[in-house]
Amino acid sequence: MVTILIDRILTRCARPGATTFRAALHDMIRPELRPMIRSQPPTRRALLRFAALSGVAGLTPGLAGCVADGLVTDAVGGGAPERQSALDVSPVLLVATTRKPVGSPPKSPYFTSERGRGLSFAEVRLSAPDRSLIGKVSSVVTGDWAVTAVPQVETGAGAAAAFAQAALGRDVLIYVHGYRESFQSAALSAAKLSDGIRFRGASALFTWPSAAATFDYGYDRESALWSRDGFEDLLKALANSPSGGRINIVAHSMGTLLTLETLRMLRAEAGEAAMARIGAVVLAAPDIDIDLFTSAVERMGPDVHKITVISSTNDRALELSGAIAGGIVRAGAADRERLEALGVRVADASDYGGGLINHDLFLSNPDVQGVVKRAIARASGGA
Repeated sequence: MVTILIDRILTRCARPGATTFRAALHDMIRPELRPMIRSQPPTRRALLRFAALSGVAGLTPGLAGCVADGLVTDAVGGGAPERQSALDVSPVLLVATTRKPVGSPPKSPYFTSERGRGLSFAEVRLSAPDRSLIGKVSSVVTGDWAVTAVPQVETGAGAAAAFAQAALGRDVLIYVHGYRESFQSAALSAAKLSDGIRFRGASALFTWPSAAATFDYGYDRESALWSRDGFEDLLKALANSPSGGRINIVAHSMGTLLTLETLRMLRAEAGEAAMARIGAVVLAAPDIDIDLFTSAVERMGPDVHKITVISSTNDRALELSGAIAGGIVRAGAADRERLEALGVRVADASDYGGGLINHDLFLSNPDVQGVVKRAIARASGGA
């Protein structure tokens, strides 16, 4: 925990304004240690030594200001994080999909990349990760969450209502995946997200027929747009459920195009009553032409304030999709000021990527996951 905090401090504060940081650190440590930081910037080794000598709890309050740019975790912000998600307690993922089911009864891989006949619903059984030390080590090779069974699939007119009944009385977190995803990979991402933010309601996935192949970008985009009616039917069923909870949506990459288009349709057809049930809408690395994004957001009216965009100007996947689309910048790689002018909240994750791609930080980076968690808390009347 200490080393993670120190790494975060150095990443955010070892910049041109580091003199302010050194002054704050100077005031926080014991007088006999202060000469050690007067002449040079703080290093990771020095900070670890200070943490050991002064206690990390003594460092945390004063350092909070260094990372208070909307990407602060609950550990740094002062709140005590929940230890377990509802999904960890009861590993069942509610799945709505426009993919073609496999077999009757269902068999692996359960849903294909082909387009199905209408909406399907399934309660997918998962195995939760082993939280022991041995389990954490082995998960590096074997992965953590896994799909173990899909007992039954309901397809057709009753699928949306069956989903709403399964979620009855609970808030819902619906994950909408992006380009090049299979059913299995999307389900595991949904589980990882929900567990990562310790979501306490029903965890869900809306999965559309992606080909899960690098060179099928065009097929994926058309499949995402083709799935709008199915997603709208699902949201209508949830919104019309008399004792249902709040509907939170986290969409990634190409899934953000599907999500924005569906919400625009929902608002036009079902009105304010349906939109009132929508909680947080988090668009992570939106793979949408910035002009199309602007047009869609402007049609959201006052509901635009429910939207949080996680952007990154060094997202290599969005650079590639922008090149494919004729060089027009994608919304997820646009400047923060341009996005904020539309009325959405923006969390710039440009400084949090340590890899080459930086396209799915909301699944792997605790700070970026904190953005999702706080968006849901705000929508629920919390922070």
